[in-house]
Amino acid sequence: MNFVKRAAHSLTARKGRTAMLLGIFLVIGVLLLGSSLLRGATARQEADAQRRIGVDVTVRGDGLTTETAAALGGSPLVERYNPTLRGTTAPPGLVPVTPDAPEPAGAEDDGRDDAGGDGLALSGIRDSGLLLDFARGRTELVAGRGITAQDADREVLLLEERLAERNGLRVGDTVELASPDGAVRTPFEIIGLYRSPLPTPAEWVPPRDIPANQLYAPLPAVSALGFGTAPDEAVLKVGSPDAARELAALAGQLLGPDGFRADINDKAYREQVEPIQRVGALAGVFGWLASLGGAAVLGLIVTLEIRSRRAELGMLLSLGEQKWKLIGQHTAEAVAVAVPALALAAVLGLALARPAGEALLPPSPDGPVPLLMTAGDVGSVAAIGLGIALVATVLPGAGIVRLHPRSLLTHSE
Repeated sequence: MNFVKRAAHSLTARKGRTAMLLGIFLVIGVLLLGSSLLRGATARQEADAQRRIGVDVTVRGDGLTTETAAALGGSPLVERYNPTLRGTTAPPGLVPVTPDAPEPAGAEDDGRDDAGGDGLALSGIRDSGLLLDFARGRTELVAGRGITAQDADREVLLLEERLAERNGLRVGDTVELASPDGAVRTPFEIIGLYRSPLPTPAEWVPPRDIPANQLYAPLPAVSALGFGTAPDEAVLKVGSPDAARELAALAGQLLGPDGFRADINDKAYREQVEPIQRVGALAGVFGWLASLGGAAVLGLIVTLEIRSRRAELGMLLSLGEQKWKLIGQHTAEAVAVAVPALALAAVLGLALARPAGEALLPPSPDGPVPLLMTAGDVGSVAAIGLGIALVATVLPGAGIVRLHPRSLLTHSE
């Protein structure tokens, strides 16, 4: 009789053993598929966190210019960058937001600079989305849009909504900004209004120090007003702490070792990514445990099965059956059980992995992370499951090669 037919007959005759093998393979398949789905979900969530949060590298130094900032921003490590040039301007006709407290005597003289005591803070930037408060969602746009790299050649402006309300301004209106000495005036179009969470101080402070009086414009336009060409700092967004360290080393080469400083802010990144990485590592451990444990249990079952069927093996060998076919019979039995078990595991794995993912994975701002089953996931799990079936049957069955019909039949009597 063909060994495949004998395997089918054996599975039919030994229904209890067949059911036990089916259950073991089902558990192995569900664990392997669940582990694969969780690893895929963690990889997608980690990539999303890297894209959404990233790591900020803030570079400061005497050698920082718009050219060196652009060189750093052009590195393959950098996703986005934002040099910042700060100054104080006194826009004619623009009334600043002030505290309700009266201005103390002598404060005007103490706080006066080239722009005057009523000067407002002006920041020349490249990308408002990389400003710390904007990036973390503390400051939000309430009208219009933010400043982007495409605004480099334009005179556009971001205003805080309290300053806009006080002066009756809205998106599309024009405001004149003045140079530090007031000699140069340039009209700027308001393209966006933002809301700062910081309140107006109760005590008197200079207008430029009040959050509502912070103005943002493209850095080239601010530089053209006479505020200089060297940015105070440059914030560069990269995808990981390792990339941040590489970028800091590159900044040191461009700016020189003296007067150079690079601060890496990866706190938000680590708070979001490290829990995701732990879940992915845990899923990988589950996969390995399922593979090794499943192979060990199946190997033990096959070993006991071979010992209990020594008389059958001796009879077949005495009839001239080849030893590899006996091993092939046990392998065919295991594979015949593994295939339907893995197919059923593909159905149950997604249903069981979803609540596990919701419980283990940290929440995402975009909602629950979907557990997507692909043909690759099913194929890899099927390959591992069949590999376990082969290892668990071929290794114990290899002992058959050393046996002889007479010893088997004598031992079984």
